[in-house]
Amino acid sequence: MRVHTTDLGHPGRARSVGLGLALISAFAFGGSGVAAKPLIQSGLDPLHVAWLRAAGAALVMLPLAWRHRALVTRRPALLAGFGLLAVAGVQACYFAALSRIPVGVALLIEYLAPALVLGWVRFVQKRPVTRAAALGVVLAAAGLACVVEVWSGLSFDVLGIVLALGAACCQVGYFVLSDQGSDAGDEAPDPLGVIAFGLLVGALVLTLVARPWTMDWSLLGGTTRMDGTAVAAPLLIAWVVLVATVLAYVTGVLSVRRLSPQVAGVVACLEAVIATVLAWFLLGEHLSLPQIAGGAVVLLGALIAQSSTPATAPPEPVASGGTPQPTAGATATEAAGTAVPARDTTA
Repeated sequence: MRVHTTDLGHPGRARSVGLGLALISAFAFGGSGVAAKPLIQSGLDPLHVAWLRAAGAALVMLPLAWRHRALVTRRPALLAGFGLLAVAGVQACYFAALSRIPVGVALLIEYLAPALVLGWVRFVQKRPVTRAAALGVVLAAAGLACVVEVWSGLSFDVLGIVLALGAACCQVGYFVLSDQGSDAGDEAPDPLGVIAFGLLVGALVLTLVARPWTMDWSLLGGTTRMDGTAVAAPLLIAWVVLVATVLAYVTGVLSVRRLSPQVAGVVACLEAVIATVLAWFLLGEHLSLPQIAGGAVVLLGALIAQSSTPATAPPEPVASGGTPQPTAGATATEAAGTAVPARDTTA
């Protein structure tokens, strides 16, 4: 992992700054669902909310995309993959899931992605994984069973669960793409450039899928309800774009550059906790005791899986992402140590 020369003389200070940035990123990503769900409940289609998030963030990041425009010819497949999976796929599936299931449940299911990546490494790439990683997968699956309360039969929303799992699978694709070009050394694409173009590609894809010209634009200037409290829709949109996307990505990238991917990934796990707590207090989404316990087990499994050491480490990362967004140049195993919400990440 590349380290800024200004950080070399003060490793302790750099680590403290990195941890602070990682916490900001986790909080920013964790608040995306809480801000998006009232917009969806007010009448906006989940795909339209996903488009607003991606398009707004792409406009903000446009200067960075122009600065790194050479990436279009150097890494077209990487940029397309990031846009399709890390931006369009994760956000569309996550916001669609939010319209049917609680924020905390959707995000906890999405956090199965690190464990699913380990399955890809073991059974598709035929590479060994540690016992700790396998234990993390088992715990995450058991915790998920509690979160969706499988003993209740089909009382939970099946489509909502499937959509949340779709968001997790899109994150797996993001992690796998992260392995591309990891051995490029100094020729590795700049992470901010990859993120900027990923948002642009994702916004274009979502434009075709969401068809924003069919959106009821009058809803964007009105008010919505957040657990009974009136909130201006433009404020929620601004939060989703500027805080839950732009700020979350940028602080996530900077934190990973100052921390190891594993440490940044552990801090990023707080995103699910933050989202659940915010949904509890701001949206009134009270989870049952088994769901809370299951969520804790899911997080524990993710932490154990992320603590596994990759069999081989690349000399340089391709790109680093924030919370659901990971280090974009890590190996697939190492990428399990950096969570990304699409997100939304994310989501």
